[in-house]
Amino acid sequence: MITVQDVSLDPVARRVWRDDVEVQLSRMEFDLLHALISCPGEIVSRDDLMRRVWGATFYTSSKTIDVHLGWVRRKLGDDSRNPSLITTIRGRGLRFEVGG
Repeated sequence: MITVQDVSLDPVARRVWRDDVEVQLSRMEFDLLHALISCPGEIVSRDDLMRRVWGATFYTSSKTIDVHLGWVRRKLGDDSRNPSLITTIRGRGLRFEVGG
């Protein structure tokens, strides 16, 4: 079990909770969140996320990350204009914040 802030993720059961309320995520949304929450406080590059979530041989636009990230933020109740969970570090990547 991985818990950061009020988000808990069970990588074996592939389940996610926020404030003890289960959040339903698609496979890609779960994989994206897992990649970020596994390294709390660290910047994860978009290239690394593409490899970890979509596979080394999958070629797609980084806009795919933005779309899935938007869905994850919405489902977790994280304000995309003022995020407290997942922040975008311009030119570097994304970070799951340790404190909110």
